[in-house]
Amino acid sequence: MAQRYTRRKLLLGGAATGAAATLGFPYVQAQGAWPNRPVTIICPWSAGGGTDATARIVAAVLEKELKQPFNVVNRTGGSGVVGHAAIATAQPDGYNIGIITVEISMMHWQGLTEFKPDSYTPLALMNEDPPGIQVNASSPYKTVRELADAIKAAAPGKMKASGTGQGGIWHLALVGWLTAMGLRPDHVAWVPLNGAAPAMQDLAAGGLDLVTCSVPEARAIIEAGKARSLAVMAAERNPAFKDVPTLKEAMGIDYTTGAWRGFAAPKGLPADIANLLTAAFKKVNEAAEFRDFMASRGFGVRWADGPGFAKFMDDGNRAMGVAMKAAGLAKG
Repeated sequence: MAQRYTRRKLLLGGAATGAAATLGFPYVQAQGAWPNRPVTIICPWSAGGGTDATARIVAAVLEKELKQPFNVVNRTGGSGVVGHAAIATAQPDGYNIGIITVEISMMHWQGLTEFKPDSYTPLALMNEDPPGIQVNASSPYKTVRELADAIKAAAPGKMKASGTGQGGIWHLALVGWLTAMGLRPDHVAWVPLNGAAPAMQDLAAGGLDLVTCSVPEARAIIEAGKARSLAVMAAERNPAFKDVPTLKEAMGIDYTTGAWRGFAAPKGLPADIANLLTAAFKKVNEAAEFRDFMASRGFGVRWADGPGFAKFMDDGNRAMGVAMKAAGLAKG
């Protein structure tokens, strides 16, 4: 059984410490105010993954821009719970911030933690990767509408899909799409797998009818000519995959979701520090080094400042609750 991580447990465990940065803003330097000692960026996921890579490119650009080091500390465990809790329970003084991910809008619905999107001071949304709907290259379905018609005509459970484990973000993406079409959330059987890579390999081998995962994750199999993407669950097309239409374009279904990454601080961060951090992240977002890195990975770049990020998370949290309840994954 998954362990529940509470504020008390994380406070007893202590927040992560590390090295980092002094922002070179004239106002701050003149006043001798924050920051006057290192800042840590807490990452809830393991080194080498997409979230870690995003955190490190942001840290690298900040270092060049602001002439001070930003260090990333990985606080893993509990499928993201430990690191997210470490960010939320740190002192709200600007010296411990973190990169938070879509899982913060999922874990509390499952009863894994008390922390939610509003447990933080949101600073900046930097990335979003919507799921694509992929089929085998030899599939008879050439458009997402043809696939949808086949799904509707098939007996419940006959068609199989994957992309992650049970209750993961790409499973919930499928649930949301099926629900938007007026179907039961389990009309397509979900095959739990350890991520998008094995799911795409299974799709290429003919073991699955479709895979819902981000197009960047599917890219290698698609470019090998073994699969194709029919649509993305996004408000607009990804410039890196401009030939893949949105669900709204292809079917008239206005359903969007996705995995996202943003930066936040503990709740209660003083507004002046939050504003300085948001300004720094905006510079990173506009930097060619960051943009080129994200494009090379196929990661989507999406910007929102603190208030915009708060609204984005609030909307996503409600939608995630609906999807998880429909899938029978929510507790209580």
